[in-house]
Amino acid sequence: MAEQALWTRARLGRCGPALDLLTANFRQHVYAPHAHDEYTIGVCVGGSEIIDYRGGHIRTGPGAIIVLEPGEMHTGGPGNDTDGYAYRALYAEPSLLADGVLGGLPYFREPLVQDPALVAALRHAHTDLSVCPDPLEAESRIPWLLTALARRHSTARSGADLVPGAATIARTVRDRLADELTDPPSLASLAADLGLSRYQLLRAFRTTMGIPPYAWLAQHRVTRARALLAAGLRPAEVAGLVGFADQAHLTRWFRRVLGVTPAVYRNSVQDTP
Repeated sequence: MAEQALWTRARLGRCGPALDLLTANFRQHVYAPHAHDEYTIGVCVGGSEIIDYRGGHIRTGPGAIIVLEPGEMHTGGPGNDTDGYAYRALYAEPSLLADGVLGGLPYFREPLVQDPALVAALRHAHTDLSVCPDPLEAESRIPWLLTALARRHSTARSGADLVPGAATIARTVRDRLADELTDPPSLASLAADLGLSRYQLLRAFRTTMGIPPYAWLAQHRVTRARALLAAGLRPAEVAGLVGFADQAHLTRWFRRVLGVTPAVYRNSVQDTP
């Protein structure tokens, strides 16, 4: 295992606040005592790490979530002399965990969280956003997962799940996303326009549409891309015209939705009499 730390900065929506993501792989590195202004939320993916925190020692292994509170001093280093440690972490502004819960900022009595479904969801979101930090995707996925973390494992009480007029809200958001295909508005601004919190908007949309806003928009972009590819445009041209970050971003979603790459699809429909 090489000593490596890779940072990616995503935006939570267009012109939204930054969210830092860390992909770390260490064999010997030991952190000096330090604290963060944000919640530190990490998922161990390999090896073993020992973290000094709140006067004790936490030993992590693959499949665990670590939550470190803002302002609390901690260190970290390898759990043994041979395996090293690897983890994925994100650094979340406190307000991101307060949306969707009652009673102010959540407090995590136990920093080590066992929640396999949430571990998998956080790890997948971290991987996807590290490859392509799409603002709408980051804003659709990260606040939703952080609210789930706070609701399940902190002292905070859950807010109401029922959003009156959810179907109307979802259609309004859908139409705005479709109209602003290449530069979609942030969910925070859409929520403010509708007098909602971002969590309420996300719940209304997911309840009605069955998928989060970024996934709906990606599929809508794929539909638009099909028509342009059939008209003879090249995938590299089409990606920008429908709002994908680049050709790789278009290809990833095109394959998810249609099972083939844009180039294969273009060649297939072009060859059809």
